[in-house]
Amino acid sequence: MKDTKSTILSIDNHEGDEPLSNHSDNASFQSIIEKRMSRRTLMKGSLGTALMGFFATTAYSPLAAAGSNKHSPLIGFEAINVSAADTVTLPKGYKHQVILPWGHPISGHQPAFDPLTNSGEDQAHQMGSHHDGMHFFPIEGKDPYQGSSEDGLLVMNHEYVEPRFMHASAQGQELSRSAVPVQADGKRSADEVLKEIHGHGVSIVRIKKQSNGEWAIEADARNRRVHGLTEMEISGPVRGTDFVKTKFSPEGTKTRGTLNNCAHGVTPWNTYLAAEENWAGYFINHSEQPREQTRYGVTKEGSGRYGWELADSGADEFVRYDVTPKGASATEDYRNEANAFGWMVEIDPFNPEVAPIKRTHLGRFAHEGVVFQPAVEGEPIVCYSGDDARFEYIYKYVSAQPYNKETAGGHLLDNGTLYVARFNEDGSGDWLPLVFGMGPLTPANGFNSQADVLVNTRLAADTVGATKMDRPEWGAVDPKTKDVYFTLTNNSRRTETDAANPRAENDWGQIIRWAEADGQVSAKSFAWDLFVLAGPESDSDFAGAGLDGGSIFNSPDGLWFDADSRLWIQTDMSESIVNTGKWEQFGNNMMLAADPVNKVIRRFLAGPIGQEITGVVTTPDQKTMFVNVQHPGATTSPEDFAKGSLVSHWPHDGALYPRSATLVITREDDGIIGA
Repeated sequence: MKDTKSTILSIDNHEGDEPLSNHSDNASFQSIIEKRMSRRTLMKGSLGTALMGFFATTAYSPLAAAGSNKHSPLIGFEAINVSAADTVTLPKGYKHQVILPWGHPISGHQPAFDPLTNSGEDQAHQMGSHHDGMHFFPIEGKDPYQGSSEDGLLVMNHEYVEPRFMHASAQGQELSRSAVPVQADGKRSADEVLKEIHGHGVSIVRIKKQSNGEWAIEADARNRRVHGLTEMEISGPVRGTDFVKTKFSPEGTKTRGTLNNCAHGVTPWNTYLAAEENWAGYFINHSEQPREQTRYGVTKEGSGRYGWELADSGADEFVRYDVTPKGASATEDYRNEANAFGWMVEIDPFNPEVAPIKRTHLGRFAHEGVVFQPAVEGEPIVCYSGDDARFEYIYKYVSAQPYNKETAGGHLLDNGTLYVARFNEDGSGDWLPLVFGMGPLTPANGFNSQADVLVNTRLAADTVGATKMDRPEWGAVDPKTKDVYFTLTNNSRRTETDAANPRAENDWGQIIRWAEADGQVSAKSFAWDLFVLAGPESDSDFAGAGLDGGSIFNSPDGLWFDADSRLWIQTDMSESIVNTGKWEQFGNNMMLAADPVNKVIRRFLAGPIGQEITGVVTTPDQKTMFVNVQHPGATTSPEDFAKGSLVSHWPHDGALYPRSATLVITREDDGIIGA
């Protein structure tokens, strides 16, 4: 069958990504850089040197040209070559184990994985699909970064699913990676829909290092799935408002499920935050749409992303994806169901009795994840989040109450101030408050409450004049300097440039960073520069020189600092272009390590065919690293799928189809990863 809705594919548009919805006149990051320096000066390689002056007060200073062979105290491995093989490639002296593939039972050995016979209920007790952001919580449960390095809860997101690999009814059909099998009457099998919903969400699994050095699941009452039907609380200013009242929750206090969980966050009080990214396309509204739907890309024609509202049972948990008004009021239908998505979801891995909570004061948009500044006693909690869509924004949250280790909890995320970033041409930046009644966020401009501002976070950011970015994705905070780094993956639709988004038709992407004013993380201004312009040797910039064969990459996505301030960079070239044309030189998606002080980037890992490398964390001793491989084989064409000719069978475990899974990476000499 054909896809349920038309999708334009480009380098920056995966199937399932939301359509461009920011039509504001706000300045773009590219135009800011364009005004700051000429294109010729930029591409001659002086950008790094010119902008490093903004970081004169930090631990960084401009150094010599970068390269994969330059000495680095932090990075001790030799860069690997690009790879287009259906395997995982690591530097000499490293090895890996594959664990927790999609469908693996999370407790015991049942239900055993079989994509053709597993039911929707089975999937609720198995690893979800499309592994993404994750964190290793030491088993003591006291601190997210300190404790056992051999026993803990691995918590990971499952971003979306590939229906053709999930159902027996899909075999022999020419289906793309997002297409679904549909019955002759136009309906969908309710059990297949249930399986897909259960394939989304989060897995919480206890894993332990065994006597032979391998890692395995440990039976534990805390092993569980949080998925698209898990009951959740709504917290913060939106709770109880008319925006989220539905037939399921007339009081506007609850909802069911979390979807499209991409990156994540880890709170100082040892809980996990799952981001809801490209959620809007799951919903369909056949009538006139309110702004809280149009500004986010809720589907207007055909059916939702997977047609879940077409389930043949007509059960309430499925029809809710049709948000067309049908009753006399909002409490008689699901016109507000989409407003319960687009949030950060807090989960306590150690307490299954506590319902997940959607923290609405962190804003509603296509959250890629959230990254926290280190918590300091007596000071506010500060965290950042990117809105992963073309021309969207970067946000910062500052709690109203100070952090106290003994009393800290999720309530700190319910009362504070959400800001959005404006990047200026001179290398300065401002955090613009998204507060009802402040500036233009007033009834005269269509905002009637703080809940209104948060449900319509994007529109509020448009209104205050935030800078439009090239798909802001993962963020990372350097634990030594508190400087903040964000990936701007790419944006082929850009025509006007600015200082922070300097390339029109941005095929390659870049990494931006900033330092908060006077070293105060709750400051309302900052200084920024571009850490690296990604791309081939001829079209990149890093510390005044191009990247080389051991460091070239494009489409930076995942980003994470380890305890020694190595910056790990993961790539996500779209399935529609990877290993084709001018992208062929990069091979499969990869992970690199960067030394921000000595200006070195080296390629550490190359994944199999058709996948995205995503999610990275180490144990506290930094001797074991976990990395996710998402959607291997996704580049299989509809015609080849129908013939059973797949481009990848990774992880080559004998399963019928390729499976997302987790890598456990160690050094053969038991040393620190990357050193």
